[in-house]
Amino acid sequence: MSHLMPTYNRQPVAFTHGDGCKLYDEQGRCYLDAMAGIAVNTLGHGHPRLVQALTTQVERLIHTSNLYRVREQEMLADRLAALAGMDEVFFCNSGCEANEAAIKLARMYGHSKGVDAPAIIVMEHAFHGRTLATLSATGNRKVQAGFEPLVSGFVRVPFDNLPAIEQVAANNTNVVAVLLEPIQGEGGINVAHKDYLQALRRICHQRGWLLMVDEVQCGVGRTGVWFAHQHAAIKPDVMTLAKGLGSGVPIGACLTAGPAADVFKAGNHGSTFGGNPLACVAAMTTLDVIEHDNLMARAADLGAAIRGGLSDGLAGVAGVVDVRGDGLMIGLELDRPCTELVALARDAGLLINVTADKVVRLLPALVFSDAEAKQTVDILVPLIRQFLGG
Repeated sequence: MSHLMPTYNRQPVAFTHGDGCKLYDEQGRCYLDAMAGIAVNTLGHGHPRLVQALTTQVERLIHTSNLYRVREQEMLADRLAALAGMDEVFFCNSGCEANEAAIKLARMYGHSKGVDAPAIIVMEHAFHGRTLATLSATGNRKVQAGFEPLVSGFVRVPFDNLPAIEQVAANNTNVVAVLLEPIQGEGGINVAHKDYLQALRRICHQRGWLLMVDEVQCGVGRTGVWFAHQHAAIKPDVMTLAKGLGSGVPIGACLTAGPAADVFKAGNHGSTFGGNPLACVAAMTTLDVIEHDNLMARAADLGAAIRGGLSDGLAGVAGVVDVRGDGLMIGLELDRPCTELVALARDAGLLINVTADKVVRLLPALVFSDAEAKQTVDILVPLIRQFLGG
């Protein structure tokens, strides 16, 4: 009997090792990993450059704390700021911590403008984390249930709906920021239209609101650009990152620009582990490999191939609602709950996920091969046809 707290409904499999985009269980069975640790293992498993960089850094230095300068942290901050066109970076350990920093920053920004009760516009079906503030910002009652009273100060609107934003703007003088995912991950791979993001950028600029984008799942090259909002050619005031940034080593980041820069001062926020040398080397190596191996273009091409293969293979099949996404962030929506597909796919040697009850979610590593993309489609199409037919 395990003494683990039962906070996860774990699948009945444990992995002993991985190689590229393959994982091996305790019985030696091989699985194609189309989840990459929930968009975390950007470089797959056991990438030689990452292994070497981490091994070297472990021998040199793992942690000193933010009482001192951290050279690797400064280097990574400069790199991320250049890639995103941002001004400042705060490092933490996870996506919810990065979003917590963004929420705190928005409130401090609001108070600096004389707003006594700053409010942040958030989206239906959003997911921003499981701390009290981030689950309050999340648009999912399952995540919130049992943790009331929730943190106040959030105004919820439908995702990708501009009139709803304009209505709040006309009626709520306490709004100081908008927080959204350019592509909702847990919400079902819902992609915001470019013109919606561009309009949000204009409204935030006109009203003095902060535009805050949660790129925890969709950032770091996954959609074919460094950060998903760049498809809309906009620059946010705040951007949060985590998941794929460290290829499996925990790291999160909250980046600021323009009016959001220089809001936090010494003592306003902090993290003991945040931005330690090991995590920063993992992130810098991840960025280096993405750039050197042209993995963003690969993500765009492979994602299009997988979506095309699923669309072609399931054309005309009753029960298939939509195939959508961007790059290697793919959602296949059915007209009914389909969580049982996770076990069926695992039995067939493919690791997938179902989110929002009805959406098969694929988040492969950026090192996925053409053959592995084809294998994913070849396994999924007949499984889904059989599931819907049965």
